[in-house]
Amino acid sequence: MSQTPNNGLKAYIAVTAAYWAFMLTDGALRMLVLLHFHTLGFSPVQLAYLFVLYEIMGIVTNLSAGWLAARFGLKSTLYAGLALQILALVALTQLSPSWSITASVAFVMIVQGLSGIAKDLSKMSSKSAVKLLAPDEDGALFRWVAILTGSKNAVKGLGFLLGASLLALFGFQTSLWTMALVLSATLLSTFLLMPPGLPGGIKGIRFSAVLSKNRAINQLSLARMFLFGTRDTWFVVGIPIFFYSVLSDGTEAGNRQAFFMIGSFMALWIIGYGAIQASAPRLLKNRTGTVDATIRAATLLVGVLSIIPAVLALAAWVELPGLVPIVVVGLLAFGLVFALNSAVHSYLILAFTNTERVTMDIGFYYMANAAGRLIGTLLSGLSYQAGGLAACLGSAALLAILGWIVTRGLAPAQNS
Repeated sequence: MSQTPNNGLKAYIAVTAAYWAFMLTDGALRMLVLLHFHTLGFSPVQLAYLFVLYEIMGIVTNLSAGWLAARFGLKSTLYAGLALQILALVALTQLSPSWSITASVAFVMIVQGLSGIAKDLSKMSSKSAVKLLAPDEDGALFRWVAILTGSKNAVKGLGFLLGASLLALFGFQTSLWTMALVLSATLLSTFLLMPPGLPGGIKGIRFSAVLSKNRAINQLSLARMFLFGTRDTWFVVGIPIFFYSVLSDGTEAGNRQAFFMIGSFMALWIIGYGAIQASAPRLLKNRTGTVDATIRAATLLVGVLSIIPAVLALAAWVELPGLVPIVVVGLLAFGLVFALNSAVHSYLILAFTNTERVTMDIGFYYMANAAGRLIGTLLSGLSYQAGGLAACLGSAALLAILGWIVTRGLAPAQNS
C-alpha cells in the first residue's frame, strides 16, 4: 500500500495516541480491581484468580489477532480493542456488593477476560503499525518501537496512580464510568481523525499461517514468556499486598494513604520502566549495532536480571532490617534492567519478521508474552500465600534463570 511519509507519521501519531488512552485505563483498572477487592477481604490467591482469565484471553487473542489484522486490517483490530475495553468498564459497574465472593470472582474474571482481549488487540495493532510505518533509514525501527513502547509504559504507570487515586477519592463505580466516557471519546476521535497509512485486510489468509516456522521467533517468544513471568510473579499480587500489609493501619484513613502510596510506587516503577525503554537505543547504542550484538546484549541483561530478585528474596527470607527500602531500591534496579531487556526483545521481533508476516509473528510473540503474564499472575498469588515475599521473589529469580538459558540459545534468523 503506497503512502506518503507525512501520512505515515500522522497514522503513527494517531495509533500511538489511541494506545496511550487505552493503556491509561488498563493500568487504572488493574489497580482499581486489585485494591478494591483486597479491601473486601479477598486472599492473595483469590486476587490472582481475578486476573487469570485476563491473561488466558491474552494468549488466545494474540494467537488469533495477527490473523484478524491480516484478514480485516489494523484499523479494525485497533477500533475493536478500544470498544471492548469500554464494554468491560461499563460491565464492571454492574457488580453488586450483595453478591457472594464466588459470584464476584466469577463475574470479574469474565469481565477481565474481555479486557484482556481488548488489551492485546490494541497492543498487536499498535506494534504492527510501527513495522509498517517506520522510515527505512538505519536505526529508525528501533527508535520508533522504543518510543511507542516506552511512552506506553509511562502512560500505564500514570494509570496505576490514577486508578488508586480515583478509588480513594470517588469509589469504584464512579471511577469506572469516568474511564469509560474518556475512552469512548478517544475511540470516536481516532475513528474520525485517523489518516491513510495503515493497510486493509487481505482475503485468503489462512489461520494456520499464524504459527511461525522461524526458529528465532519461536525462541525469542519463549524467552519473552520467561521475562514477563519473572516480572509479574512479584508485580501482580505479591508486592502490592506486601506494601499494603506494612503501610495500612486498618483504618479508613490508613487505607486511603496506603492506596496512594502503593499506586505511587507502581506508577513510578512503570513510568521509569517506560522512560528507560524509550531511551534504550541511546543507552544500548554500542551493544545493538547488529542483530548478533543485540542478542548478546539480551543474554547479558537477563543474566543480570536473575540476580536481583534472588538477592531480594534472601533479604526477605532472613528479614533483613530496613527491608522495605531495600525492596524498593532493588525493584527499581530490576525495572532498569527489565526495561532494557524488554526493549531489546521488541526490536528483535520486528527485525526477525518481514512485512508480509508482521501481524502474525507479532501476534504469536505477544501470545508468549501473555503466557508469561499468566504464569507470573498465578505464581504471584500462590507463592505469596505459601511463603510470603521471599517465596514470591525466589520464584521470579527462577523464571529469570530459565529465560537466560533460552536466550543463550537464540540465533539470528532469516526472514521467512
